[in-house]
Amino acid sequence: MNQHDLSNKKIAILATDGFEQSELEEPKKAIEAAGATVHIVSLKPGTIQGFHHADKGDAFEVDETIDAVSANDYDGLVLPGGVLNPDALRVNADAVSFVRDFFKQHKPVAAICHGPWTLVEADVVSGRTLTSWPSLKTDIENAGGTWVDEEVHVDQGLVTSRTPDDLPAFCDKAIEEFAEGKHQLQTA
Repeated sequence: MNQHDLSNKKIAILATDGFEQSELEEPKKAIEAAGATVHIVSLKPGTIQGFHHADKGDAFEVDETIDAVSANDYDGLVLPGGVLNPDALRVNADAVSFVRDFFKQHKPVAAICHGPWTLVEADVVSGRTLTSWPSLKTDIENAGGTWVDEEVHVDQGLVTSRTPDDLPAFCDKAIEEFAEGKHQLQTA
């Protein structure tokens, strides 16, 4: 159980249709339990569709659309995986800019599974060490990052994990980094 207090913190979860449901749902619950306000930010208003691997899961209400928010509005960012979700986000200029701005502002970011695909597109992995779903290893390395096979890895406010099995460690480390706040070496 995480003992960090996130009262007065506001965290964004950036996702769209095709996200891995547990990778949005579990961090959201854990971060809210630590006291933060959490907004699901997406490409469109209404609801977004979660998945349990290849099977359709639940729909989740979108709190804010990407065109109506900025990194200035939040203290941290969570990027859930699922294959379709980050693939759609990384071709949306507003989503990529939103992600990059967290790094420019030295704010903590947590990405799990296929979530780091959006980090690659935002050009923020060069010189960093991170983990992900194993199929992203080459993409991360080609973008100048170092890939490691670890349950959770933290690099100057960037928290990454591999799979839904890593969610307990991922949530704990994300909350810890959100509680610490800005990391001056966390840059774009």
